[in-house]
Amino acid sequence: MGNHTRNIADLLPLIKYPLVTEKAVELNGKRQYAFIVDKSLTKIEIKFVIESIFKVTIIDVKTCILPEKSRRVGRFIGKKAQYKKTYVKLKEGDILTDSIT
Repeated sequence: MGNHTRNIADLLPLIKYPLVTEKAVELNGKRQYAFIVDKSLTKIEIKFVIESIFKVTIIDVKTCILPEKSRRVGRFIGKKAQYKKTYVKLKEGDILTDSIT
């Protein structure tokens, strides 16, 4: 799969969690799934990890880095961390299963 500088064990914790929003659930029927991933991952690495975990074929990866947000706790104002959202589109006939094998 090309020359990856990191292996699957290094990349696995960088896929944080699947995104469950109204838009993301709507896209599931169109073979598109949304994930929150670490900002350091590239599209090629995201594709490699998700294909390796779920044994599917990804035909498209779209990413966007969401803006840093301010958060107030009492009199203190802080920043919420930036994160990267990714949408992956699967090949016709592929679906993500609940179990990882």
